[in-house]
Amino acid sequence: MAKKLNSKNLKKLVDEALAIEAQDAKEAGVLGYMARALVQATMPHKSPGNIEAWGRKNGDFSMVMQPGYIIDKNNIVKNIGLPYGTKPRLVMAFISSEAVKNKSREIILGRSLSQFMKRLDLQPTGGRWGTIPMLKDQMKRLFSATASFHYHNQITEISGGFKIASQTILFWDPRFPNQTTLWESTVTLTEEFYKELIQHPIPINMNALSALKNSSLALDIYCWLTYRMSYLKHDIEIPWELLALQFGSNYNELRDFKKNFLWQLRKVLAIYDAKVSESENGLLLTPSKTHIKKLNKPVD
Repeated sequence: MAKKLNSKNLKKLVDEALAIEAQDAKEAGVLGYMARALVQATMPHKSPGNIEAWGRKNGDFSMVMQPGYIIDKNNIVKNIGLPYGTKPRLVMAFISSEAVKNKSREIILGRSLSQFMKRLDLQPTGGRWGTIPMLKDQMKRLFSATASFHYHNQITEISGGFKIASQTILFWDPRFPNQTTLWESTVTLTEEFYKELIQHPIPINMNALSALKNSSLALDIYCWLTYRMSYLKHDIEIPWELLALQFGSNYNELRDFKKNFLWQLRKVLAIYDAKVSESENGLLLTPSKTHIKKLNKPVD
């Protein structure tokens, strides 16, 4: 690989991996879930700009995301923008996990912004580029977005989709993140998205997400590998061209995508010891244990 992990950062990842492997995720209380549809095809890594639609393709499966709209103070219909980066992924993991565990569409976010951010393992900071305004913006984008899915092969064609939230109620004042409100802030998932979560949850380790939280691509690779290894029965080689369609964006050259993918993959493999290697034309996956060792009771 062209780049090497800083020895200090690599040691930190390895130490975290050992801590994760030391105990079963469910017993440790760090068992989480992600929606299968958003693991098969992921959100943007960087801002795609003010566009009407954006898509990903994973073999016969494809996803198109569309932003929500508001009317601004000048009575102009405004595109909110699409969610991107690490923060909507961390939020998605949190709300997905809460929905599956509690079997409820209503997700309680908490009575203070700092309390919620602590659950995402984010440090509240203000200012234009602080975590507070960035998280608030990404949550607005995420809960307003609509995702459409399409599966098509020679004999089967399936289409569907959902808006993630039907209602969002936030009482937090970003100026006072530690202030406790009288009522809980909540988000209510749409029936369509809730059914997708309950019927097709992908088990993940929340400690792993916390360790990889600085890279949206690393988060995507981790969730994808955990999912693929849950059903992989034999070796499979995935060409770089297909991986670029599934994970890549904002890359002018395939070699640039490959370089960054391998760099982020190394971080993931320091956390999750899956059998993955670079082949001549792509990535070779060999059947491995999933990162969640066992589930005492399968999800209904």
